[in-house]
Amino acid sequence: MPGPLSHVRVLDLSRVLAGPWAGQNLADLGAEVLKVERPKLGDDSRTYGPPWIKDREGRDTKDSAYFTAANRGKKSVTINLAVPQGQALVRELARASDVLIENYKFGDLARYGLGYDDLKALNPRLIYCSVTGFGQTGPYRERPGYDFMIQGMGGMMSVTGEPDGVPGGGPQRAGVPVADIITGMYASIAICAALAHRAESGLGQHLDLALLDSQIALLAYQNTNYFATGTPPKRIGNLHPNIVPYQPFRTRDGEVILACGNDNLYRKFCEAAGCAALAADARFVTNGQRVENRAELTRLLQEVFLQRSTREWVALLETAGVPNGPINDIAQVFEEPQVKARGIRVELDHPVAGKLATVASPMRFSGTPLEHRVAPPLLGQHTDEVLRGILGKTDAEIARLRAEGTI
Repeated sequence: MPGPLSHVRVLDLSRVLAGPWAGQNLADLGAEVLKVERPKLGDDSRTYGPPWIKDREGRDTKDSAYFTAANRGKKSVTINLAVPQGQALVRELARASDVLIENYKFGDLARYGLGYDDLKALNPRLIYCSVTGFGQTGPYRERPGYDFMIQGMGGMMSVTGEPDGVPGGGPQRAGVPVADIITGMYASIAICAALAHRAESGLGQHLDLALLDSQIALLAYQNTNYFATGTPPKRIGNLHPNIVPYQPFRTRDGEVILACGNDNLYRKFCEAAGCAALAADARFVTNGQRVENRAELTRLLQEVFLQRSTREWVALLETAGVPNGPINDIAQVFEEPQVKARGIRVELDHPVAGKLATVASPMRFSGTPLEHRVAPPLLGQHTDEVLRGILGKTDAEIARLRAEGTI
């Protein structure tokens, strides 16, 4: 059955991660996504290796594993946007598309006659999504923006990592580029909302997504904690600022995470762990009291956890209905029975690699289930198909465009 966005065509002019992540979400949802790349060079992230994807003989290809993370389900079309003929092709594709995604610096595409106002005149129904570091307004709008710097500027690194003064303390970036990814997610939501609005109004619009805005939004309750107190939250490592116990504990042979999100779960834990006295202790009865007395409760619980192995704790707490889990590396993640049962690892047919592993979309639909059928494309793999099938170009016209370096 076609995906929920199978009626939508997306022109994806974006590169690297934030914009391509949004484009991949739409492709997963069934949209036809045309990824426009530079001839011969392609998306910058194709070069972000090693590691590289392997061909059928186990040799490195020219495409990085990084690139495959955000470009599943797309068709690659190579067009040189720096020349008038290439700009004309993009305008033709924009006229035939529902959505355009771009993450060029503020004003760059307008110089080529490819800004929102230019393309709106050709296609008033076009939803034009711009993804930049700082947005289309404000004093920083012309600055380039990258995830690492945005994690710093946007406050994420101020609340991530161990406190100053302890071993390993200091600001820490997240293990994946969360500013890029969350901006891509917000862009996906905004595009779907704009499509719904267009279904009623008949009109497209310009969407302005910024990494800095998205990163700040991602801080969630850390923002409201600050608003409530006037004091910026500090780094507290793996502890939770508002819930106790909600942290990892050392076991006899490793670590296990305990997540008691309410008083009932805390009492259930204490009963299962054989430390019921800690549930009745006046210092720890409510979550607020446990937050105030965090250090002492952590000390006492750590003594309890050292009495069993990680495997024993996971089994015991699972039986008791207390949220917990081990700290897996990524290899262990894909060996979890739940991960296997959900079909999260998907292998797609790739023209060079053969079977290429990727991660299925976490979006599950009962009526329009998603199907992952198209592997991340080779550079320019679909240029002729798109120019011929969508724009009606003849073989002679395509040959001329290729000879002059437009494609």
